[in-house]
Amino acid sequence: MKLPKLLLILFCLFSIQAFAENNPRKAYIAKYKDLAIVEMKRTGIPASITLAQGLLESGNGNSTLATKANNHFGIKCHDWTGPSIKIDDDKRNECFRKYEDPYQSYKDHSEFLTKRSRYEFLFKLNPTDYKGWAKGLKKAGYATHPKYAHMLIDIIEEEKLYLLDNNNGLPKSKDYGNSSLDEFQNDLDLRLEVANGVHFIRVVKGDTFYNLEKKMGITRSKLLKYNELPKDYILSIDQILYFHKKRNKAARGYNFHLVKAGETLYDIAQKYCVKLKKIRKFNDFSKKHEVSAGDRVYLRKR
Repeated sequence: MKLPKLLLILFCLFSIQAFAENNPRKAYIAKYKDLAIVEMKRTGIPASITLAQGLLESGNGNSTLATKANNHFGIKCHDWTGPSIKIDDDKRNECFRKYEDPYQSYKDHSEFLTKRSRYEFLFKLNPTDYKGWAKGLKKAGYATHPKYAHMLIDIIEEEKLYLLDNNNGLPKSKDYGNSSLDEFQNDLDLRLEVANGVHFIRVVKGDTFYNLEKKMGITRSKLLKYNELPKDYILSIDQILYFHKKRNKAARGYNFHLVKAGETLYDIAQKYCVKLKKIRKFNDFSKKHEVSAGDRVYLRKR
């Protein structure tokens, strides 16, 4: 006797749910993979890496840090000014960051990696190079365990998390606060580029601050601040627009720039993703200084 189709579907769904409940790792992946994909789309950190770190650092979501502080990545206080929790780790009563919900933890994990210079080299890797990312995180000192990279790689390969890094579409819309999944449009994803470890787009016809805020969950005021633009600024076609703060110096290997005809100091700052005030400081330029073709402009401390 054949089961009616609806009953068969329900049976399969309940079976999958029961399996997940009996397998903490599978349950964690099912619950948080969408967050990892969101952050990959937003920052370029491979979803496989984010999810594997979350699994490892949070003990499949069951660690004290995860359950009491929503901290899924073991990030300590450092320069943190928000809520915190004291837990014994390498030392007694160490300070760890505390979040209101898991998504805050995922977003802060991305910010932690994108805003620290020691992780800059990772963003030059192929986005699907999870092995390079895992080894790079260990090399940069994210964790002290000697097998940390191998543990991440094992999790990724055992659970086939690398498939998430090739995600061409997105799951159905699900609200995650300021940046819901349906706000990440494929056309914008394809236009994302990286300079000095920071994601940017080149403005095309139809881009407005309002549209970008809807798609990326980044306010107009932050976009203006990140790109050192005045409050009343109107976007121009083909200009570079960064989605995070620019760096304090250019990437290694880019020590100076030879000015071309028509270039301004601001153009150079945008090209290399370096804060304008830092370039002025490297070169002892005043705010009114104008560069000329052939000038050598230093992008790092001489």
